[in-house]
Amino acid sequence: MTAALLHLLWFTALRMSSSSSRSTLGFGIIGVGMIAHYHAQAIAATQGGRLVGVATRNAENGRAFAAKHAVPFVTTSVAELVARPDIDVVCITTPSGAHLEPALAAVRAGKHLVVEKPIEITVERTDELLRAADAAGVKISPIFQARFGEGARALKAAIEAGRFGRLVLASAYVKWHRSREYYNGWKGTLALDGGGAAINQGIHGIDLLQWFAGMPVEVYARKTRRVYEHIEAEDTLSATLHYPDGALGSIEATTAAWPGWSRRIEICGENGSARLEDDHLAEWKFRTALPEDDAIRAAGLDPAMASGAGAPNAISHHGHLRQIQDLIDSLRESRPLAINGHEARKAVALICALYASAQQGAPVKLGA
Repeated sequence: MTAALLHLLWFTALRMSSSSSRSTLGFGIIGVGMIAHYHAQAIAATQGGRLVGVATRNAENGRAFAAKHAVPFVTTSVAELVARPDIDVVCITTPSGAHLEPALAAVRAGKHLVVEKPIEITVERTDELLRAADAAGVKISPIFQARFGEGARALKAAIEAGRFGRLVLASAYVKWHRSREYYNGWKGTLALDGGGAAINQGIHGIDLLQWFAGMPVEVYARKTRRVYEHIEAEDTLSATLHYPDGALGSIEATTAAWPGWSRRIEICGENGSARLEDDHLAEWKFRTALPEDDAIRAAGLDPAMASGAGAPNAISHHGHLRQIQDLIDSLRESRPLAINGHEARKAVALICALYASAQQGAPVKLGA
């Protein structure tokens, strides 16, 4: 056995012993923009998690963030943060196109990850991260908190139970509003946002759609800057979808529609149809009724699962809480995550196919 292998085994054993001996898992956050505050609130509300430190390029912003959330350690060095033995999980809340590098640093230090959506902005960068995490044996929990709503889970269960029969149409509509000032920073840039309305705002609906109906085999998309002509990326995208079994569907995403409507997913089949508005099942009808249908129809929208249709800060941290708690529980119980990095790759692949189709002006086929 080589010295390098012995050192690797020693380090792995030390890390496992360190995390398992503590009653709580230590969290670090890299990046202290708006979404990082939701992560901090969520971690504070978990059972078994504690925010230990943050890393950001701007020391002043880091100190302000730490003061607000009572974080004991602040640094401008990613390497310094991920080297801490009291940090087991790192949240990546940098701009989307800057996820890979800090995530790789955390993975190489043996840390598990929580990564904001999208996990990265290209399939190639996503795959690089997934390969590294698989090789290191660490988990990636990609933020898709909409999957943790009761409405979404009821719809998923009905599809898996075959209640819809053959699907006919499966579509997602994200018709939101963002102010012109929203795009003053990195949002809407190709380098750091990877695109516009589809990859940043539409992605939650797109992820839910593929979770419910599966991946299409072909997409045909168009995109435009209908209102926000000063940004690089699209403010509006529309696409048609073709599924492997012959079902059809569509995706519409925009940030230019005032005042912004709830995200909508429609699943229509030969034996039933449903419409999910944010996490509220506004329509729920089947040829064959079941006793639980009345309760599902009567359930209102859980405010914790409302989307930011009119403003990015009009959300609750409770969706993030449910997902981060799932990661904590999966580590404690040695069970799989509810959603992992490989599952999150599907949304990236689908959106990149939409962009490729819009660029080429032709249908694009998706691989396996």
